[in-house]
Amino acid sequence: MSATATTLQTKLPLGQVLFNRGIVTQEQIDQALEKQQRLGHNRLLGEVLIELGFCTDNQICSALAEAYGVPYAAVSPKLCDPAVVEILPRQFMEEHTVLPMFHVRGTLTVAVTEPANVFLIEEIHRISNCRVQVVCATARDIRATLQTYLPAANVFVIDDIIDDAALEDLAMIENLPEDITDLEEVAGQSPVVKLVNYLIYTAVHENASDIHIEPDDKKLRVRYRVDGRLYEKVRPPHQMHAAIVSRIKIMAELDIAQRRLPQDGSIHVLVQSKPVDLRVSVMPGTHGEKVVIRVIDFRKMLTNLESLGFSYQNLMTFRKVLSHPNGIVLVTGPTGSGKNTTLYAGLSELNSEQVNICTVEDPVECSIQGLNQFEVHDLAGFTFANALRSLLRQDPNIIMIGEIRDHETANIAVQAALTGHLVLSTLHTNDAPGAVIRLIDLGVAPYLVSASLIAVVAQRLVRKICPNCKEQYEPSHAIRRAVKEWAGHEFPFYRGLGCKKCRNTGYMGRIAIHEIFVPDEQMLDMIAQNVTLKTLRAEAVRNGMVPLNLDGIEKVKAGITTIDEILRVANVIE
Repeated sequence: MSATATTLQTKLPLGQVLFNRGIVTQEQIDQALEKQQRLGHNRLLGEVLIELGFCTDNQICSALAEAYGVPYAAVSPKLCDPAVVEILPRQFMEEHTVLPMFHVRGTLTVAVTEPANVFLIEEIHRISNCRVQVVCATARDIRATLQTYLPAANVFVIDDIIDDAALEDLAMIENLPEDITDLEEVAGQSPVVKLVNYLIYTAVHENASDIHIEPDDKKLRVRYRVDGRLYEKVRPPHQMHAAIVSRIKIMAELDIAQRRLPQDGSIHVLVQSKPVDLRVSVMPGTHGEKVVIRVIDFRKMLTNLESLGFSYQNLMTFRKVLSHPNGIVLVTGPTGSGKNTTLYAGLSELNSEQVNICTVEDPVECSIQGLNQFEVHDLAGFTFANALRSLLRQDPNIIMIGEIRDHETANIAVQAALTGHLVLSTLHTNDAPGAVIRLIDLGVAPYLVSASLIAVVAQRLVRKICPNCKEQYEPSHAIRRAVKEWAGHEFPFYRGLGCKKCRNTGYMGRIAIHEIFVPDEQMLDMIAQNVTLKTLRAEAVRNGMVPLNLDGIEKVKAGITTIDEILRVANVIE
């Protein structure tokens, strides 16, 4: 045995350490020991304490470290040497939840969850042929770090810093014939791989939401969607089209021989050690297959409510809405308006060890630790409705439905809200009160909508003025007069002049504008009576709802966006 394994001795019982630290009382320790005895000796005391809600996993881990005289570490990718991770087999690390951290002068430092497991430590010593020094860490931290350094088998690592010089390699295959007999071989050639990597890399770094690869009769163009607008990035040689499409299909595990039917897939990539998901859609067209790649950057989706653009009043209202124990909360808006980002931010705020949060999505766009997330598969019969029925037997407190699309899903969601669950979902409507009419159109009885609905948030995304070329300007007299009527007073207007940093658009980044419809008892009665949308909206405004356009005007007054953007998405001037 290694020196570390043989000398590892417990100094104090775990319960004694926790008691000494003031984390648990003696009564709580006795209660946990009694439950442990009932459950059997295969259950660890720490697990029982966590289940009873007396401790967190971090507190247990830190106490275990003290009990066995080893260091405790809050493990993260920043604390580990990436070159050392591969010193142990991947399957072994995942099975035993261990993480190699450092290798210094023949000693391997390894994070483990059970410092008392001398057999595991001896096995690490045997496999690595190193002296073993253990530190204690939570299983959650170890797994999260392993996911960073050991992505799934189909993850493509795009680590190199790629710049426009990579495009010089295109000349090498400009003269490829149109009829490529071995597409798989050509797709694996360095110039094609470099070009596809370049497109993904630059799309992530330019904050593009989509990559469009579009063939024409004699040309091929690649466009990025940035801040909601498409712009042309590059025009590769037309002869490369089949090879580029094949390379993307290989990465997404699609059929490269199938060119007559649409195909959908996904690619997981690491761009400078940061995970990014790509959703791939291939569609046969007149001049060949068009490819659209949706770029899903987890770092941008995992955000907090404060960064979403809510006004102070709307933020307080939304937080109050999320505190309800049951009912339906809907987020509405067109495709690409940030509805899922708002839901994820809300779920992140609600996420805790005391609640069971389950999501049903198509697909799961962002994996959040602590949530139970399920992906529907329509072809396999695992639809939103079927998933929801099963989910209600999973003892959830909070349910997030990716989208309410049909009568069946809408009715199950309402029934879930009426039986003690908080249900969050999205709908496609033009405004917040319109969600009520949409639910009724989907076949939900008006009195059930009235009984279950808590609130509806409608939102749009508007582009923010580029801070590098921002300037004050004077709009037309008609716009200034009309906006003054809405705002009640005059204020300066700003716009972006256009510069290199914003690609001469005058805009950089986006922010949301919102309206939040929270029906009171009178409006709930109106919903039950199936009143018109116009009547319901007028009552909501009288009751204090700030419409989308007025929320947008406030952001124009603050110099965040332009009046042109608000006119484009919210029809301010009627």
